[in-house]
Amino acid sequence: MDLLAATDIIIPTKLLVWFGLACFFTALGCSQVGTFLVMRKMSLVGDAISHSVLPGIVLAFLVVGTLDSPWLLIGAGLSGVLATLLIELIHYRSRIKQDAAIGISFTSLFAIGVLLIGIYAKSVDLDPDCVIFGQVEYLQGYPRVEWWGVEFPRPLVSFAVVGVSATVVVAVLYRILLVSSFDPSLAASYGYFPAVVQLVLMGLTSFVVVSAFQAVGAILVIALLILPGATAYLCANRLPMILLLAGVHALLSSVGGVWLALSLGINTGAAVVLAGGGLFTLAWLFGPVDGVVLRVWLRRPGRDCS
Repeated sequence: MDLLAATDIIIPTKLLVWFGLACFFTALGCSQVGTFLVMRKMSLVGDAISHSVLPGIVLAFLVVGTLDSPWLLIGAGLSGVLATLLIELIHYRSRIKQDAAIGISFTSLFAIGVLLIGIYAKSVDLDPDCVIFGQVEYLQGYPRVEWWGVEFPRPLVSFAVVGVSATVVVAVLYRILLVSSFDPSLAASYGYFPAVVQLVLMGLTSFVVVSAFQAVGAILVIALLILPGATAYLCANRLPMILLLAGVHALLSSVGGVWLALSLGINTGAAVVLAGGGLFTLAWLFGPVDGVVLRVWLRRPGRDCS
């Protein structure tokens, strides 16, 4: 049962702030990395990685016995790299097309993760529902750390570090990611090594996915990787503005998601994705770049298009 489902319980404002910050930092990292996945037409690869990190997370958890250990990041990163290598190996060493290679890789690795959960969930404190759907509501049950005289749950600090770190890395590698995303040949002429850049992007995707895993689970993280960038893409043409709007989407969907979860008594991760989907729908209908309403307006009879 979700903690927010009991609408007759008064939830302290501090907890709501923690939930909102956890969702925001999670969505922020996903939004910045996911924007480049959308731009590079690699959304399915992001989907594959978000599922493929599950066995790495489970194996690392079985070793350390806690969900807030940095070893989970390492396990997830190794699983993400393994998924990327499997996709490339199947695609280039056989007649199988890339989309089929993606499907084979991520379903196989995800099935291994689910199998491990099924085998070991009874002997360790690992809830399959938390792995698949996330459970940010249980933040208050984790040990606290003090920062500037204020106590925070330890996972919240991890969310913040991952979200801010991913944003900083994207900012530092912005030019390299930009050139390699739109013109790999030009990137190669600059000595950027597009294949290496892609592996770095895949590793960064694994990094943010494992952070999102605890907040929204291995399923809903796909939406956090795709929705912000796709929404921003409908509202702007220049990449810096798209990245900024993706961050705004992360903020608004987090605030709206916590409010929806509190109002409807549903899982917070699902509510955040639902709010993000609502923002995408608004952008799809009314976006200033490629909104449906704008296109209908421009094509209306009698309009002078000269």
